[in-house]
Amino acid sequence: MRRVVFNQKGGVGKSTITCNLAAIAAARGRRTLVVDLDPQANSSHYLLGGAADGEGPTVADFFDDMLSFKFNPPGPEHFARPTPFVNLFVMPSQGRLEELGPKLESRYKMFKLREALESLRGFDEIFIDTPPAVNFFTRSALIAAERCLIPFDCDSFSRRALYLLLDNVREMQADHNRGLQVEGIVVNQFQSQARLPRQLVEELRAEGLPVLDAFLSTSVKIRESHERALPMLHLDPRHKLTQEFEALYGLLAA
Repeated sequence: MRRVVFNQKGGVGKSTITCNLAAIAAARGRRTLVVDLDPQANSSHYLLGGAADGEGPTVADFFDDMLSFKFNPPGPEHFARPTPFVNLFVMPSQGRLEELGPKLESRYKMFKLREALESLRGFDEIFIDTPPAVNFFTRSALIAAERCLIPFDCDSFSRRALYLLLDNVREMQADHNRGLQVEGIVVNQFQSQARLPRQLVEELRAEGLPVLDAFLSTSVKIRESHERALPMLHLDPRHKLTQEFEALYGLLAA
């Protein structure tokens, strides 16, 4: 299964959701790959810590090979680096990915990621993290994926952005990937005691939007998780937020 975590709005928890779901999948015995397409490389640092800046293949090298027309380029498995966690691998990002985007788009390479991931063997689940923009890399991810998860952080700005986002996904479905399904909207940074978040969720559901039943709470613990490069399952398996990630993964795996 190939999932993209997509929202063109920044700060909604794409990398956090990507890495925590991937960590749970791996812990359940699923050989799991995270593909980090965001030049900020947050998922890469979350899973690799300081090693994300060290030597080793990156997703930028993978896209470089598309532009250099190598006679016998390495397969996509070459770019999957092991993390400290059993069964969990990552194609790490790099800042120079951003400058590659216009070159790749001008040569219409948007389908290459799907070709590569479809040819990849040995992985049960693939999670694709995306930048906060609609650009070559997000389009490539939406073309490559079978399912789309949309983080939503319960404010009026996010709601307005959500409608545009869904239009973009529908356009990609119609033009490039008819098999892509919106798996659901993930409510993130949810404050159950506050009126506005509850009201927004109720209104989205009333509109028929696919809001998933497992909400992710606001917690300062996630900052420690980021700083220590430990997904919540490995930092504090009993924490409420860890249990919420577990519940969310359970919905997806059902």
